[in-house]
Order: sequence, then structure tokens, then C-alpha cells
Amino acid sequence: MALVKFGAGVAQMSGSIEGTVYARNRFGSYARNRAIPVNPNTARQNTVRGLMADLTQQWTSVLTEAQRAAWANYAAAISVKNRLGEDVFLTALNHYIRSNVARIQAGLDRVDDGPATLTLPGEDTTISFTATASGNALSVSFDDSLDWLDETGGALLIRVGQPQGTGINFFAGPFRFADAVEGDDSTPPSTPASITAPWEISAGQKIFLEARIARADGRLSNPFRPDAAISS
Repeated sequence: MALVKFGAGVAQMSGSIEGTVYARNRFGSYARNRAIPVNPNTARQNTVRGLMADLTQQWTSVLTEAQRAAWANYAAAISVKNRLGEDVFLTALNHYIRSNVARIQAGLDRVDDGPATLTLPGEDTTISFTATASGNALSVSFDDSLDWLDETGGALLIRVGQPQGTGINFFAGPFRFADAVEGDDSTPPSTPASITAPWEISAGQKIFLEARIARADGRLSNPFRPDAAISS
């Protein structure tokens, strides 16, 4: 389904219509032929769908009215970025699922109580990384003064895109979860963090990374991306 922004005609568009995909990168809007995967129902996709179904059941059958009201209060105050880069508001259930799917994938505990702090976690503007073909190793440097490091249940969530040729300057995904750098209220993690990429890496390939900050109270930042790295 395409997401369309109208201006003088169509000002911006994201998504697909029949065989054409519309998107935008730093050079502007573009259209390309849609590639249909041979098997779109991958094991990872089915796992995420299962998590979403489980969380929806948890929301309707287990959470209390007070817990759902807290998520509704949070949702009313928080906007997130859509595919066009615009600020949009999600429902309380959307926020509950958005936060907890990411947490469960990272091995963190589910958070049922709605966040009392009505802001998204900020992004780490210093994040950078290097990639080494030997061992598919990533070394991720981050700001070790941020609050998530000092709280058990907080984390820096790292996802990695499939390696690309050096001529690729923009990568929209998909990204695959790699690892979480977990916070600790007694022994915070140190930078850089050593992470194994979920893909085979060869020397000279370009690697793209996407990160989010998860706070212990269930808040989840917008995704942010450091500059791509060339693997050695």
C-alpha cells in the first residue's frame, strides 16, 4: 500500500502501487520496479507476527484498565516518524506492540506498565562503527554518558543490513536484528561494543547499521543510523 502526501499534485509518496515502488532517499524521490520475494513468509516474519498476536492477546486479556490508560496517555503525547519522515501519532496498542516486539527480540523483559515520562528517548548522535570480515565482527562506539547505560532493562538495539557493494550510497533495508548492548545499574557497558553481524561479510563490502535506544520503562526511540562502514 502506498502512503501519499498531496501538495501541488503529489508532493511525496511512499509504498507500492501494482508493480511500482515509490520511495525517497537523500537525493530525492524515486520509483523502481517492485521485486516480489520468492517466499515472503519467512521464519523471521512469522516470528514477528506471532509476537504481535501474543502482545495483542496480552493487551486485551491481561493488562489492567490502569495499564492500558497509561499507554493511552503516552500515545496521546508522543509522535513518531512515518516512512515520509512526518510526525504521526500511534494508538496505545500500537505503542505497546512497537516497544515490546523490539524488547522481546532483544531478550529484554516485556513492559506492561505505560511509561510515565511522555517523551521518546533521544538518539545517539555520536554512534559509529567498523566492520571486519573475519568473524563478521562489528565494533560499535556509542555515547557512554547516556542514561540508558545506567539502568537495568535499558539497551542499545543494533540491527544490520545485508552487506552491499561500495557503490551503494543509500540503503532502506531490510535490517536484521544483531544484538543488544544492555544497560546495568551497577556495571554499565563500556564502549565500543563487539557485535557479530547476522550476515556473512566480505572485505570491501559496505555495511549499513540501524540502532534504537530502549529505556527500562518501555520507551523506544526512533531508529537512527550512523554512516556506513567499509569492511576490512
